[in-house]
Amino acid sequence: MPNSAPTTQMERLLEIMARLRDPTSGCEWDRAQNFKTIAPYTIEEAYEVSDAIERDDMAELQSELGDLLFQTVFHAQMAEEAGLFNFEDVARSISDKMEARHPHIFGNEDGVMDGKRWEDLKAKERQNAGSASAMDGVAQALPALMRSEKLQKRAARVGFEWHDIKGPKEKLEEELAELEEAEDDERLIESGDVLFVAVNIVRRYGVDAEQALKASNAKFERRFRQMEELATNDGKAFDTLDLDSQEAYWQRVKKAE
Repeated sequence: MPNSAPTTQMERLLEIMARLRDPTSGCEWDRAQNFKTIAPYTIEEAYEVSDAIERDDMAELQSELGDLLFQTVFHAQMAEEAGLFNFEDVARSISDKMEARHPHIFGNEDGVMDGKRWEDLKAKERQNAGSASAMDGVAQALPALMRSEKLQKRAARVGFEWHDIKGPKEKLEEELAELEEAEDDERLIESGDVLFVAVNIVRRYGVDAEQALKASNAKFERRFRQMEELATNDGKAFDTLDLDSQEAYWQRVKKAE
């Protein structure tokens, strides 16, 4: 038990986490966890933060940010128990990093922080940390589209990039042809190649592939639900209609938008 009451909500949260992990009086579930078992929850909470923002639900965002902060505290507590680092070290690390990445604010450098300058500073950090490849530091756990775009940007920074949009467009046609000819056991790789080149194309237009597909998913879902509703209003079951009839509802929905 703590000797005195916490003076801040951050201290309160740290003490709650320590009690949950107490080896004798803590929660059995919390004590049984490790970095690997908690990692999926950390990713899930980050997505729930994003979802609250997409829905413009600020009350939910406050709650979800708390859940995400708790994940950081959980990992820090486990690290402290293992003698690796603690929450103070985590906070110090990100504070040092932000000051170093904003020399025009916290240092003596002039200028503004644009995308290139930010990436240059990050590249220097990776180099100082001993990175040997331009691919180093791109997290394996990122969503596949997002990771594809980051890998391509890293390659482009060292000159491995088509000179114009014509290159990836021609490559897409080539990959589609290879997918068409692929045997069953080859289709996974060939399909991935198609998607990889598609990401390259939209990236060259300055579009974030992950956000683009997310928007398309939302549009398709919205339109599909409207089609079902229109069919129901017409006294029909959408799943019993032939494709031409379903397409007619699709065109009605598009026209209404």
